[in-house]
Amino acid sequence: MAEALPRLIHIPAERPQASVLQWLLHQLVSEQSSELPGTSLASSQLTQLMFVQILRVYLKIADFSANGLLRAVRDQRIAPALRLMHSDPGHPWHLEDLAKATAMSRTTFATYFRKVAGVGPLTYLTEWRMRLAEHALRKDQISVSELAQSLGYTSESAFSHAFKRVTGMAPRHYRISVEGQFKHN
Repeated sequence: MAEALPRLIHIPAERPQASVLQWLLHQLVSEQSSELPGTSLASSQLTQLMFVQILRVYLKIADFSANGLLRAVRDQRIAPALRLMHSDPGHPWHLEDLAKATAMSRTTFATYFRKVAGVGPLTYLTEWRMRLAEHALRKDQISVSELAQSLGYTSESAFSHAFKRVTGMAPRHYRISVEGQFKHN
């Protein structure tokens, strides 16, 4: 999702939400300058809240005439399908399941989804699964086989093939490269 965001998001001071962001920023600065127990956790939570608030404001004020992920997230016609994919990415979703959730025919849904999101619904699902896989490979000690199963793949081989097609490298190589980056930082 981060790649769908612009490099800079400007929130004008006159926006009603700006006061919430100012308060959060003040709290974050206060937290960082204190030496209280839990400073790291509190700072992390405040940072997450700031990100959510910035994203909410951006979704309200941005021009989403171009297709893409953020336009898709805001589109109420395909929102039910996105909620299904996001809530249960390991489910073996079929085009007809997702179309039914949106009360559209398969063809209408697929065409409309592609127009709004910039990719077809099943391509979107695959890319979403791979983003989840990247995160799990960076953060968790889950095996590639367990990860494949949790994301709806019937075999480690099928998952590895999809992962490499989307990311450019095999899951194990990805994990090794990420671990190598952390060792050098």
